[in-house]
Amino acid sequence: MEKNAPVTKLDLKKYSGTWYSLYSIPTIFDKGSRETTTKYSLNKAGYYDVLTTYKKPGDEKVYSRNSKIFPSENGDGGELKAQFIWPIKVDYWIIELAEDYSYVVVGHPDHKFLFIMSRNRTMPKKTHDEIIARCKSKGYEVEKLTSQLHEKA
Repeated sequence: MEKNAPVTKLDLKKYSGTWYSLYSIPTIFDKGSRETTTKYSLNKAGYYDVLTTYKKPGDEKVYSRNSKIFPSENGDGGELKAQFIWPIKVDYWIIELAEDYSYVVVGHPDHKFLFIMSRNRTMPKKTHDEIIARCKSKGYEVEKLTSQLHEKA
């Protein structure tokens, strides 16, 4: 079994921008959501202001939610903290990151959730299958992954 651990290097500026959530083991906040897009804006205080947009089942209206993501204490690792409701912060581990920042896999130390995100609405099947295999070897219940059903652009 592979170790479930955050990446050791993270360029905060490169990580900024828009990510499409392609597959996830949903949390209570995003159960049933689809076409989820998340925009990370690094602010002057050194953390991300995050705007998440999504649709609910059977509804074409676009909903949005604001949150914050805080970098690791040393600032360059993948062990971040997410804050969806003040003052609670939860572990938000970047467990895999493409060298060119084209995709990212976000997990949790206790395997509570998993997000596979990409800079594009789709991902090559081979890349997807390899990510799933690695996540499974790290102990994630990959059979619980749900598609975010992004339409091809």
